[in-house]
Amino acid sequence: MEALKSVYSQEELFDNAIELLKKLIEIPSFSKDEYNTSVAIENFFQKHLIPVKRFKNNIWAVNKYFDASKPSVLLNTHHDTVKPNKAYTLDPFTAIEKDGRLYGLGSNDAGASLVSLAQTFLHFYNRDDLKYNLIIALTAEEEISGFDGIEALFPQLPNVELAIVGEPTQMNLAIAEKGLLVIDGEMKGTASHAAHPNDDNAIVKCMEDLQHITHFKFPKVSDYLGEVKITLSGIHAGVQHNVVPESCQFTLDVRVTDEYTNEEAFDIIQSQMKSNLTARSFRLNSSKIEPDHPFVQAGLAIGRSTYGSPTSSDQAIIPCTSVKIGPGDSRRSHTADEFIELHEIKEGIDIYIRILERVL
Repeated sequence: MEALKSVYSQEELFDNAIELLKKLIEIPSFSKDEYNTSVAIENFFQKHLIPVKRFKNNIWAVNKYFDASKPSVLLNTHHDTVKPNKAYTLDPFTAIEKDGRLYGLGSNDAGASLVSLAQTFLHFYNRDDLKYNLIIALTAEEEISGFDGIEALFPQLPNVELAIVGEPTQMNLAIAEKGLLVIDGEMKGTASHAAHPNDDNAIVKCMEDLQHITHFKFPKVSDYLGEVKITLSGIHAGVQHNVVPESCQFTLDVRVTDEYTNEEAFDIIQSQMKSNLTARSFRLNSSKIEPDHPFVQAGLAIGRSTYGSPTSSDQAIIPCTSVKIGPGDSRRSHTADEFIELHEIKEGIDIYIRILERVL
């Protein structure tokens, strides 16, 4: 029997994507407040006669001929957004189509990936000849690395062997991604009047400590992610000019490569510093997929490239092999007057389908 094919043309998939993205842009969906966009996504699939499941603000579905004996490929991205910054000149919640672009909050990160993955799922939904099940999960709280998004949903998803995470990568394959380790530190000293000598000035001691760690080089360098990057992102000490404070507090943003776990990176940093350090969390580790993985090879076969990504995503909390790929450019994410090029969505749908045709 001939395998069932997609009932949608490429043009129909593209039109569906643009229509859905416009709806999502016009619904505020800040992290932890994504219910209304989850309903819009639910309605989209129901309109196309696809049964969906809900867990909190996460919407997911499986292909029509789901077979529990087969492994699954997961299509995942998020529908929450950051809050618009003050530099916006356009209404962030009005979808404006102009000069081949669609403007609006979340259009690039990660609305374009969401609607492109949704159309890819529609394309394969009726196929009865797939080697893998196909699951789509459009999830919440990614922008805050929350606990009620993909991390909470994942245990309910059946037999996932590979996760394809939609984020703006210009449809190239991010086969490694840096983890995130946020460290709060404090250097103690002796409080005193500023007019008198003080050899135990917490600010001066802290400056010396920070100067050392921000120039420190980790011994191992990743092939795809390069060096571990330590950035001083906050510092606070003192309340008035004539008082030397008893402590100086600071925050380090550490982007950890696949050469180290977050715990290992923390231990190394602490060994290099005199300040007292506390990690906010160790859960957002680096991830990678082997270059010879069939999905990566399929992407290379159609002319896509691979790279290591310095930005974090839900890959950090997905407990299986994963790869990041999606339409758009991460340099536009969280910027004022965010936009996506319309042709990027059309290209995104096409490339997702072409790669998965070689895998599924």
